[in-house]
Amino acid sequence: MNKSQLIDVLSRKTRFTKQDSEILMDALIDTIQKTVAKGEEVKLVGFGTFSVSKRRARQARNPQTGQSIQIPASKVPKFRPGKDFRDRLDKKKAAK
Repeated sequence: MNKSQLIDVLSRKTRFTKQDSEILMDALIDTIQKTVAKGEEVKLVGFGTFSVSKRRARQARNPQTGQSIQIPASKVPKFRPGKDFRDRLDKKKAAK
């Protein structure tokens, strides 16, 4: 499912216009990105937690030349699914 399809589903479920649904979706994504970029977590109970993870600097090899290269430290987004989300994926638990 892509963003456009998600907006269509959101529009049908909420009875908002597609334009309003897109505005809502864009605001939600923007808010999550800005909050995580500040180093804060966004917790959506039952769905999951968005956070930032730090990667250490490390040595690697260029696969074409075999030369050693230094990869700098970086920050990456991280998502941990919530219990309800995980249970939906596990059909045995979801059936309970």
